[in-house]
Amino acid sequence: MLALVKTQKGEGFIEVQEVPVPEPGPNEVLIEVKACGVCGTDIHVRHDEFPYWPPVIMGHEFSGQIAGVGEDVTMWQGGERVVGEPHTRACGKCYLCRSGNIQICAEKRSPGWGIDGAFTNYVVMPEHLIHRIPDTMSWEQGAMVEPTANVVADMLERARVEPEDFVVVLGPGPIGLTAAMCAKVEGAREVLITGTDADEDLRLKTAREIGVDHVVNVQRENVEEVVLDLTGSRGADLIVECSGAPAAISTIPGLVRKKGRICGIGLTGNRTVELDWDALMRKVCDIHFNMSTSYTSWDRTISIIDRKIDVEKLITHKLPITQWQEAFDAIEAQQALKVILYPV
Repeated sequence: MLALVKTQKGEGFIEVQEVPVPEPGPNEVLIEVKACGVCGTDIHVRHDEFPYWPPVIMGHEFSGQIAGVGEDVTMWQGGERVVGEPHTRACGKCYLCRSGNIQICAEKRSPGWGIDGAFTNYVVMPEHLIHRIPDTMSWEQGAMVEPTANVVADMLERARVEPEDFVVVLGPGPIGLTAAMCAKVEGAREVLITGTDADEDLRLKTAREIGVDHVVNVQRENVEEVVLDLTGSRGADLIVECSGAPAAISTIPGLVRKKGRICGIGLTGNRTVELDWDALMRKVCDIHFNMSTSYTSWDRTISIIDRKIDVEKLITHKLPITQWQEAFDAIEAQQALKVILYPV
């Protein structure tokens, strides 16, 4: 089978190679991949900016169908439609694993960077990390479960969207747009999303098309003035930071209300952020830093995608894995939102 492989450490070194079909071991299932989304992590691996263990098949946002089961598998059978949590190789022994937080175990090695992933025809997963998806869900929707589960875990489970909240989302990339959609269907009164001139042609245009209540280009409007005007000078109940941009993060103290909540999702790429910490202290804010997904967020996400939001509106490109470079380049040039790659 053909697979998209990061062959060695360094900038680049990605190519489509012929690789053997994997065999499921005890308590593992073999999944025929139907669709796999390109994540920001894949772009970082391309540029040697994220931990990975080459040679490794890339891709972790996948949906597929069980093609075989290993010894001692008890919960699954061939033909079932599934998605999988990328929390493989968690040690199961540390205090994080034992407290139900395998997603941040230091030993974790997820498909796509730590072990072989899903930009290929078949992937092996432990049976305890997969979830069924309904027949009503397309393979493309299934491939959107993993990134959406990050939003659900971070924004809905941890920071929470309360009924009638005014929510501000900083950053109109795929995660920010997903956060805006989830906030609205889970009870927010109004949602405002921000971007820049570079986002106008695609990202902010898409935000308007999917019905975000307020779309603000921060290079053309003063976002703090807009938020205070829309909230009667109180400020936003919840800020969801999805941009990872230091300039955007520094605006948070002026946007959030007293006793408000802040949900951090975007990573800065190790850039320095200037933040008025005292202003946040005076506002007595709850701040939630986040990483990865919880077990419970997956089934909740599957229900939300199947019943409440149209994540396929965020898919701009559908390509075979042999056209991976076109896909990656389009994302980096902000000419694509979500890209789905298919096995060949």
